[in-house]
Amino acid sequence: MKGPASKWVAGARPRTLPAAVVPVAVGSAVAGAQGEVVWWRAAATLVVALAIQVGTNYANDYSDGIRGTDQRRVGPTRLVAEGLATPSSVRLAAFSSMAVAGVVGLTVSIAVGPELLLVGVACFAAGWLYTGGPRPYGYAGFGEVFVFVFFGLVATAGSAYVHLERVTGLGLLASVPVGLLATALLVTNNLRDIPSDTSAGKRTLAVRLGETWTRLLYLGCLVGAFLLVPVIALAQPFALGALASAPLARRPAKAVASGAAGRQLVPALVATGKLQLAFGALLALGIAISG
Repeated sequence: MKGPASKWVAGARPRTLPAAVVPVAVGSAVAGAQGEVVWWRAAATLVVALAIQVGTNYANDYSDGIRGTDQRRVGPTRLVAEGLATPSSVRLAAFSSMAVAGVVGLTVSIAVGPELLLVGVACFAAGWLYTGGPRPYGYAGFGEVFVFVFFGLVATAGSAYVHLERVTGLGLLASVPVGLLATALLVTNNLRDIPSDTSAGKRTLAVRLGETWTRLLYLGCLVGAFLLVPVIALAQPFALGALASAPLARRPAKAVASGAAGRQLVPALVATGKLQLAFGALLALGIAISG
């Protein structure tokens, strides 16, 4: 790491950012297919999604760091656990990112409706309470549910709602594969961390299920996402283009299925992020063209 800025960029965990970008892209494509995209709202929604993602990452770094659960973990840079930044500065970074999301989100809610404020508050709370607070739900095995709901259903259908000002069946349907691939990303992360999470008393879903079932869950998320593409294509034929990303699933699926563990899963995590980005881009493009 070459300088002060570099550690903060690494601490923001840029490899997780596709989980914020993809639902906004797909939701905006749905809006274009069923109505009209308001481009400033699309840009503002993307800023909100990215700021919440970064804020959540910093919040997790802070909470895990002060609890001591990151001490033996492999993977991305941990600012607090590795002594690269003080807990208070990481907490401030988390709150600052959330504040950016709040300010930009407020402008969107003024244009669309106050119901978006409630959604925003729920997103902030979910991001902080994942590993923060007295009873973090990420430590109780509910992290994957949070990711599927907020990075799939809420983010995708919500991004379409920003433009259409209504929830549509297509928006909800398209949100499911988006949520499954976002969940696959977390499943890979938690599979890698089973030994360290177990010793730290962090009962993630992977710890509760064990390696075998966690590997099957990962593969199920990938398969489920691709199986839903033909269903979406019944309404939006060019959505079938998302199937072109299937070759990118081979490498991470093979690694997970073959028993890769620890640092061996880091390339699978990176590959899953690339798959998520490619799948989302092709799905969004297909929906937009079909519309």
